[in-house]
Amino acid sequence: MNVWWRTILTLLRARMLLRRKGRMPMTSVGRIRLRTLPTDIDLLRHMNNGRYASLFDLGRFDLLVRTGLWDAMNARGWYAVVAAETVSFRKSLELWQRFTVETRLLGHDDKAVYQVHRAVVDGEVYAEMIVRARFLRRGGGVLPMQELFAAVGRPDDLPPLPAWVSAWAEGSALPSTKAPAPSVWTW
Repeated sequence: MNVWWRTILTLLRARMLLRRKGRMPMTSVGRIRLRTLPTDIDLLRHMNNGRYASLFDLGRFDLLVRTGLWDAMNARGWYAVVAAETVSFRKSLELWQRFTVETRLLGHDDKAVYQVHRAVVDGEVYAEMIVRARFLRRGGGVLPMQELFAAVGRPDDLPPLPAWVSAWAEGSALPSTKAPAPSVWTW
């Protein structure tokens, strides 16, 4: 339940910053400050690995609101879903530890947008997640990237997607929802 409260607070804060400071460029690094709570901790007394994804969602919401993309998506009946993610851990976040979630647009391909999320303590990366997100229409169907960027603009200074991210996306992809995907173990 605490992630719901954190989500509401994050959205309210992002809206306030959007009104006060205006829209951030899409290539900006969004930052939100958090603290590891007792509900984030696992049996090993550090942040549960699954909780990182939920807290990184907060960084994504913050960036979407502050860049104006959230309102543009809602006005058109679009929404984003996570299609794939990978996370790497360096150090553990302990109970009550303060940290910053940093979020930035990494790039896109012809089907998805990629973001980087980091858990940072005193300028040091503790964990990093790459997220591949697809955009869908509330009425059904996938939103083509050309239509997304035609509506919200494509940042001119967006670098090309790193080759390893493209390879990861291709290698981790599951079959289309229209294709069969039986659970068959081959080893």
